[in-house]
Amino acid sequence: MATIVEKIIAAHSADDVYAGATVWLELDVRAARDFGGASVVKNFEKHYPGQKVAEAGKTFFTFDCVVPANNIPYANNQQLCREFAARQGVKVFDVDAGIGSHVLMEEGLARPGQTVVNTDSHMNVVGAIGCLGQGMGDADVAFAFRAGWTWLEVPPSVKVVLNGKFKWPTTAKDLALALLREFGSSRLLGKAVELYGPAAERLSLEERITVASMATEMGAVGIFMPPSDEVLEWCGGAAGAEVEGVYADEDASYEATYELDVDGLEPLVACPPSPANVKSASDVAGREIGSAFFGSCTNGRLEDFRATARVMSGRPAADGVVAYAVPATRRVYGAMLAEGLAAELFSAGFVVSNAGCGGCAQGQIGMTGKGEVQVSTSNRNFPGKQGAGETYLCSPATAAASAIMGRITDPREVA
Repeated sequence: MATIVEKIIAAHSADDVYAGATVWLELDVRAARDFGGASVVKNFEKHYPGQKVAEAGKTFFTFDCVVPANNIPYANNQQLCREFAARQGVKVFDVDAGIGSHVLMEEGLARPGQTVVNTDSHMNVVGAIGCLGQGMGDADVAFAFRAGWTWLEVPPSVKVVLNGKFKWPTTAKDLALALLREFGSSRLLGKAVELYGPAAERLSLEERITVASMATEMGAVGIFMPPSDEVLEWCGGAAGAEVEGVYADEDASYEATYELDVDGLEPLVACPPSPANVKSASDVAGREIGSAFFGSCTNGRLEDFRATARVMSGRPAADGVVAYAVPATRRVYGAMLAEGLAAELFSAGFVVSNAGCGGCAQGQIGMTGKGEVQVSTSNRNFPGKQGAGETYLCSPATAAASAIMGRITDPREVA
């Protein structure tokens, strides 16, 4: 009678597992990114002086926020982590690797059924492959480095059944925004969400990543999708070994079950100042923009840049619009180069960057100035998150259409 998250936790804890129980959880992966990583090191050396991490082979640093470092404090923090890692025998995925949560999946370190923590509020993106990932504070991650365990309150689970289907240029990002429009940022607070139904089952790996990466914006512990054969094959290839998915029992008990009809879903946009302020793209259309950002842990995969190029179709960004493309990982960047996507976007006037988080980190390309209006494929548009301007969240298709037209545009107008 167990849900996905209950099964994962039970496999990593000797405690009784039920919604609301506090358990000690064994961690398969413990990581810290460059944002917060230095504080993890300082906490570790303060509280556990002279001690070693629990298992160096399960402990990592992932640099993705400001990469390469463009200021002295970030450079110092990254170097502090490198030196600690060298002393401890810990691997660093350095400034050339990309977004840590994605890198851990690509490297086969975060797998279905496993447990992962990082100093990243979007570590729960690994729910896309049926993995339990959580962002944690610096002191907690330092403890996880030392012990290999953490404490966790077992979340209640809810089931969301997605009925119907949608078609291009509506995308998985629009599905994620539809969930935000339906549930807002509080109805799913502290819940583990399982997605079912035809619209969920047909999602590709990249599309699952897009949806799962916005669980944090809904207040959810994570969004979990039962791994498809495609997902298991990809994860097995990354791990170099056969992997198995974790699936809820047929008689699993859920706090609530919801059904959402996404048949004919239209392109959506989340307007400032919140990801939950979702409107139809057609209702927001016409607002002039100054920039368009493509990337982040939500829409930085190869499939996302293919969608961008599909809409651009050789057309340039409008005069006065600066478009930025930031791949999620070095592997994605390499594939973009091999396919000619990077050159195609460059020819369309894009600034094509190395892999990383981009504007979300307030340190890489994609930041806005006061008065600037931006469309972005990222997951947050709180004031100051991507700069002092206004950020409208949307899919790569909608962002590309808007870049072409110089104003927020329903992609059905140009796609």
